Amino acid sequence: MSGSLLEGRVIAITGGGRGVGRAHALACAREGAAGILVNDLGCDLSGQGSDPSVADAVAEAIRVEHGVAAEADHHDVGEAGASVRIVEHALDRFGRLDALIGCAGVSADQTVMKLGDELLDRMIDVHVRGSFGLVRAAGRAMIDRGEGGAILLHTAPAAFFGAMRQSALAATTGAVVGLVRSAAVELRKHRIRINALAPTARTRATEELPLFKGIGPGSMGPEFVGPVGAFLVSELAADVSGEVIGAAGTRVYALHGRETPGWFGDAEPPRAAEVASAWPEITRA
Repeated sequence: MSGSLLEGRVIAITGGGRGVGRAHALACAREGAAGILVNDLGCDLSGQGSDPSVADAVAEAIRVEHGVAAEADHHDVGEAGASVRIVEHALDRFGRLDALIGCAGVSADQTVMKLGDELLDRMIDVHVRGSFGLVRAAGRAMIDRGEGGAILLHTAPAAFFGAMRQSALAATTGAVVGLVRSAAVELRKHRIRINALAPTARTRATEELPLFKGIGPGSMGPEFVGPVGAFLVSELAADVSGEVIGAAGTRVYALHGRETPGWFGDAEPPRAAEVASAWPEITRA
């Protein structure tokens, strides 16, 4: 049974052909969105190759199963100018853009010492430059229309906690956190909300990670994440901006930075030995 939470709204979703992005697309369709642009290059986990049928299949499922207008888009988020073309595609097809969900991503299960520059550059292009491009392009469209809007980007828990063989993911999605926190302040006057989602879900990119060993195949799937995304781009979250929300199975939580009370030295610059002596107080929460 479809809802009406997103009735009348047009939503563009990058990386919408598989995994968490697909879950967002289907969740938005179930909530009665007026139109959905499903962007996906159809590449492999390292961002190489393309397969138009990936986005095409999701758009078709939305039309047939949910009766929602949907169109596929095959631009590469990591290419210069692609963000503008994606937003223009949504505007040309549906006449407006109310929300953008940026979910396209690249994986690199490699240690910092073995990660090659080519793969690192690809991750920077997609996660960092792509996110900036999407915020600029979608933000400009929303500002020009003058009715506000919502942007939801994706980061990863590793950006906060680190993870073995995930330094590139942690670094590039950590940049997304900084972008969201700052852009939320800048875009507030335009009534544009921007948040980030840090999903933990079993997808083709994560299913071989130790975290999912021993966990049943029906647990922690991307379908648990989609409704959280639908909420964050809906009017139910009209007062939510600058947040980073985690979603892992049935658990939904907020990720915040931590600042300790700290230690105050004397008026003079401290000696290194003084900092060492005060270290327990400096780091105590």
